[in-house]
Amino acid sequence: MVTMRDVAAEAGVSPMTVSNALTGRRPVSDRTRQLVMETVERLGYQVNVAARSLRQGRTGVVGIAVPTLDSHYYSRLSHGLVQAFSRAGLATVVEETHASREGELAAFRDSRLNAYDGLVIAALGLTEREINALSREVPVVVLGEQELHQTVDHVSMPNVEGAEAATRLLVERGCRRLAIVGAPALEDPPEEELPEGGAAFALRAQGFLRVVREHGLSAVGSHAGVTQAAGARCAQELLALPERPDGVFCVTDTLAFGFVRGLADHGVRVPDDVLVVGFDDVEDARFRIPSLSSIAPDHDQIVEQTVRLLGRRIAAPAASPRDVTVGFRVVERESTTRDRDVR
Repeated sequence: MVTMRDVAAEAGVSPMTVSNALTGRRPVSDRTRQLVMETVERLGYQVNVAARSLRQGRTGVVGIAVPTLDSHYYSRLSHGLVQAFSRAGLATVVEETHASREGELAAFRDSRLNAYDGLVIAALGLTEREINALSREVPVVVLGEQELHQTVDHVSMPNVEGAEAATRLLVERGCRRLAIVGAPALEDPPEEELPEGGAAFALRAQGFLRVVREHGLSAVGSHAGVTQAAGARCAQELLALPERPDGVFCVTDTLAFGFVRGLADHGVRVPDDVLVVGFDDVEDARFRIPSLSSIAPDHDQIVEQTVRLLGRRIAAPAASPRDVTVGFRVVERESTTRDRDVR
């Protein structure tokens, strides 16, 4: 059986260097890590996970639980987390919760039964009380918009502020009849979570409404789900109004992609006839025609803070919880940059 000493001798490094390259406990150069990994692959060395777990009291595995992987945002987030945990020497298991309480409970159960070192979960269905109780069984970092009152480590996006910036962009570009895709009728501010979008949608609607009221503008809302198909259905609904909107904020880029497609199917052009801005700044936003203006949360910071907080929680289970809200920027592209002389 190939041992770590065999790998070290073949690669011309010390056994400690091999260990550091495999576990990430101490930094090694990229060149050295590549050399070690190539040697491991060539010799067929396998880490004895059971023995390491007995020595360290850990498995070297963390769980990542998201509502769905069939999503521009969550697929990007999961990919980033998997890479970052790998650089930290941790393997990952990714699972879908389908945005349900049962799925999220199952993620905690699986983490406990499989003795994961920790869990990252984008929770939409669980209450603060449930999350607080479950976090006593496994180190956890929660992603999302719940008000957790610093009971667990939590990383969130600037939903209200980002939505305000998106809406102001439309106003600055001359839009006066605004609409939001991803929120229902807006006679009253949404106070409860939407069925599929969760608290993030409600918070983004709040930011939209603040700017609408600040400028005394008219606004309508449309909500048909969270998919691109839902965005297209919202386009059809808004185009049926006696006076169609001239500026639309979609609470996710996924909805925006479907919405723009729905407009095109009815001969309405972006940005010539309607301006559109999304939220999340997923990679596809750069490559659509037209390219999509979007609110870009600091994705790298979300990943970095999540990995840092979970590592801290694993190492110090009694540490005080931390609540982190990342920054954002407005990325303006073709969907809001029609010729100024047209207006």
